[in-house]
Amino acid sequence: MPRRTPARVTVTVLTGLAGLGAVGALAACSTTPAGGASGSSPLAGGSGGVPSAAASPPVAVPGGQGEASGSTFKDGSYTATGDYLSPGGPESVTVTLTIADDVVTAVQVVSGAHDPTAKQFQQQFIGGIQGVVVGKRLADLQVDKVSGSSLTSQGFNDALKQIEEQARA
Repeated sequence: MPRRTPARVTVTVLTGLAGLGAVGALAACSTTPAGGASGSSPLAGGSGGVPSAAASPPVAVPGGQGEASGSTFKDGSYTATGDYLSPGGPESVTVTLTIADDVVTAVQVVSGAHDPTAKQFQQQFIGGIQGVVVGKRLADLQVDKVSGSSLTSQGFNDALKQIEEQARA
């Protein structure tokens, strides 16, 4: 009796795909005998009708998004001023985000506070914001409380909406 070679299953998991990009994730699953030759299992393009990975290569996922759908935002640096109301009156923060492949690569926040308490909270916010947004997808950002400052995030989110509009591809 001939010796059977165990099948090797290769699965590629892709995230952040929409529409037809999900088809690429399904096509990226295949069964290949350990020797490397394709068998006739349904997953390898046999009678099951599901194409093998060789028939449809997986979609690349830079920055968590498939290239098939393209970028949502143009790469570059964008600046906007966000306003919010504090107990001491109206305040603002100026936000500059650098975006590459839809991901925030740098952030700078400049305080526009007039009230001493607001100024203190904005400085705390500025000290902690980098760890919250750098490396995250711009489309997924929504900042809540950062380093004990919750009102400054309202101004940040206001500026963030403006930046998203500026950067739309």
